[in-house]
Amino acid sequence: MKPIKHSLFAALLAVASGNAFAEKTEYNIDPTHTMIIASWNHMGFSNPMANFADASGKLVYDSANPAASTVRVEIPMQSLQSFVPALDTELKGKDYFDVAQFPKAVFTSTQVKALGENRLQVQGNLQLRGVTRPVTLNVVLNGQGEHPMKKVPAIGFDAVGSFKRSDFGIDKFVPVVGDEIQLRITVEAHADKP
Repeated sequence: MKPIKHSLFAALLAVASGNAFAEKTEYNIDPTHTMIIASWNHMGFSNPMANFADASGKLVYDSANPAASTVRVEIPMQSLQSFVPALDTELKGKDYFDVAQFPKAVFTSTQVKALGENRLQVQGNLQLRGVTRPVTLNVVLNGQGEHPMKKVPAIGFDAVGSFKRSDFGIDKFVPVVGDEIQLRITVEAHADKP
């Protein structure tokens, strides 16, 4: 009889801990495990990339009702790194992101749709260089559960999307240098300790 009681208790604990991650949970974005990569076409010859690091913000994820989920991300534009120092300086200047006047970009979700099989569509507003425009991200939930080292609820997503830089007043060399910016994003976030 003891083994049955023990098994039942273990099963109840597993269900209870699973429910903790099924509830609506607020997470803090982990900048050390989050990357935002932008790429564009250069004169039809190559597709350079730049990384925007040190993103911060909060996301609320509701497994039972993904439509109730939200995300807000702030990106310090000074963190831009194209892996070419001269290009970094150019992109941070007035002809492009004008980082001195507009030090951060912000993405705020307006709608989340569940598409099935851990896939979501997140619509939101991107504020960049003083201009706000709608952007849609196609998102995959990579995983959700207890972080094995931090022992707190954790969650991770990958996302892709695109926007036209000219919509934000960044139109130098368009169309010779591509107008469409492709985004690839990976995000890890952690909840506070219970």
